[in-house]
Amino acid sequence: MRLCSIASGSSGNCVYVGSDTTHLLIDVGISGKRTEAGLKELGLKMNEIDGIFITHEHADHISGLGVLARKYGIPIYATKGTIEAIRQSSSVGEIEESLFQTIKPDEKCIVKDLSLYPMHTSHDAADPVAYRINHGTQKIGIVTDLGCYTDYTVECLKDLDVLYLEANHDVHMLQVGPYPYYLKQRILGERGHLSNETAGKLLSRLLHDKMQTIVLGHLSKENNLPELAYESVRVEVTMSDTKYNGNDFPVYVAKRSEVSDIITVK
Repeated sequence: MRLCSIASGSSGNCVYVGSDTTHLLIDVGISGKRTEAGLKELGLKMNEIDGIFITHEHADHISGLGVLARKYGIPIYATKGTIEAIRQSSSVGEIEESLFQTIKPDEKCIVKDLSLYPMHTSHDAADPVAYRINHGTQKIGIVTDLGCYTDYTVECLKDLDVLYLEANHDVHMLQVGPYPYYLKQRILGERGHLSNETAGKLLSRLLHDKMQTIVLGHLSKENNLPELAYESVRVEVTMSDTKYNGNDFPVYVAKRSEVSDIITVK
């Protein structure tokens, strides 16, 4: 199984996950043209994509969805609340109803040889989810857009081989930055986004001896820096009461507007 970030950040998110026979996208928050160009770098075409799984309806996760759905007729998987919100979004335009496939949190969804497990997340959207994806014994987690985590979150993400995890903002940069007060409060709230430190704390609870790779994603352009996210998360792991420290596992930061390196699950 492979994972590759095609775009990551507050301005647009799109992640590829696939096996030799199954190819999926998690969110298409960039233009159809950019999505196709990103797939081309991976040696894939859009008509090879077996499904698009949506986490929630915010623009940075669905802005390319309407164009791609109409052009290629690809099935769209999302929760009932997210589907309703997408259909009410004027920016997405009309999407054929038959393309929508309703998924439910905590219920397995199978696409060919991949099994996907949606999980509830705490975010200010209609019915947002994150995903764990299994291929045989291989497990990948893609978790962004959550203001907080709980024991439920940890339980859903146990024993992963690869984790793609939100490290959205540095709290100090956000607090002194240019955002209006209400937006700062929204981001910092329990239905907002994970800070670097909170991402490190969550990661500390998920690490195990067989974890292969961690990718940090969904970084804010205004309120974070790749180097800062990388160091903050590693320091948080080292300071935690786990047996691991920040140097024990490969940690990468997904690129904002370029295709990142392909992560292959061993």
